[in-house]
Amino acid sequence: MRPVRVLVVDDSASMRALIAHKLSSDPGIQVVGQAADPLQARDAIKALNPDVMTLDVEMPKMNGLEFLQRVMRLRPLPVLMVSSLTDRGTAAAVSAMEIGAVDCIAKPCPEHPDAFDDLAAKVRMAAHARVGSRTPPPDRGLRPAAPAAASGVLNGKIVVIGASTGGVEAVLAILSEFPRQCPPTLVTLHLPAPFTKTFVQRLDRLCQPEVREATEGAPIVPGRVYIAPGTYTHLEISRGDTLRCVLRDGELISGHRPSVDALFQSTAKAASGRAIGVILTGMGSDGAKGLLEMRKAGARTIGQDESTSVVYGMPKNAFQMGAVERQSPLNRIAADISEMASSARTRT
Repeated sequence: MRPVRVLVVDDSASMRALIAHKLSSDPGIQVVGQAADPLQARDAIKALNPDVMTLDVEMPKMNGLEFLQRVMRLRPLPVLMVSSLTDRGTAAAVSAMEIGAVDCIAKPCPEHPDAFDDLAAKVRMAAHARVGSRTPPPDRGLRPAAPAAASGVLNGKIVVIGASTGGVEAVLAILSEFPRQCPPTLVTLHLPAPFTKTFVQRLDRLCQPEVREATEGAPIVPGRVYIAPGTYTHLEISRGDTLRCVLRDGELISGHRPSVDALFQSTAKAASGRAIGVILTGMGSDGAKGLLEMRKAGARTIGQDESTSVVYGMPKNAFQMGAVERQSPLNRIAADISEMASSARTRT
C-alpha cells in the first residue's frame, strides 16, 4: 500500500519541522509538503493533492477555523487540527471537529511533552475517514427550548454512549436533541485529555440537560449527562441501590483509557435491562464486546450506520458481533433513544 501523503500547515517553522520529523519516522507516511499560512496551504492542496492535512488552529492571514470551513466546502479532505493548550486553542479545536476536522492533537508543552507520541497513528486513522462540510449548531449561550419530539417517559432507563473518531460531532448531534429531563446519560469519548473540559462546557451551553465531567462517586440522576474526564481513568457505573459514577485507574482496555468497553461492561452488570447502549463512529473495536454483554444482559442497543459514520469501525465491529439491535443514521439516534426510554420493553 502506498504511504499516506500529508501536508503540514503551521506558521511556526520549528513546529512544521517537528511535525514533519515525527511523521516521516513512520514508513507508512510521506510528508509531501509544508505551508506557513492558509494561502500557501491552498496552493499546496491544489498542487500536491494530499491525503491528510495537519492544520494549526491559530494562523496568520486567515485563522484555522475559517480556512477549514473553506476546505470542507470546496475540497474536502481529512484534517487533523494541531492546537496549543490555551483556552482559545482548545475551544477552536473543538469547534473545528464540529465543522469537519477528523480529530485534534495538542502541541507539546512542559505539561504534555509526549503530546505528539500518537501523531502518526492519528494521521493514519484520519486517512480512512469520511469527510465533508458540516454546520455546527449555533452557540446561543443559553439552553434552547426542549424539542417536543424528544420528550418521553423515562421508565428508570439509563443511557450509555461510546464514540471515537468523529465522535465530537456525533455526540453533540444526539445530546442537542435531548430534553431537559432526559434519562441519566454517561459518555465515553476518545478525546485528547486537554480538550475534554472545553467540549463539556460547550455541550452544557448547547444542550437542554446539564452536562458535566464525571466525578468519583457522583450519583447518576435524570436530567444530567456525565462525560468521561480526560484524566486517563475509566468511567464505570457502580452496582447497588443507587447508581454512581466510578473513575478507575488501570491498564488500557481495548487499547484505550478511558475505554468504551469499560463503561459498557460495567453497565451490563449494574443496570442490565434498564440500560440503552449506543455505539457511534470511531476507528477500531472499543465498545463492541461491552455492547454485546449489554445486549445479552437485556439492554437495548443502537449502532450508528455506515453512511453517517466518519469512520465505520466501532459500530461495524459491534454490528458484526451481533451486539447491535438497531442500526440507525445519526439524525435518527436521539429519537430511537427516546422511543426505547419510553418503552416498557427491557429484553431484546
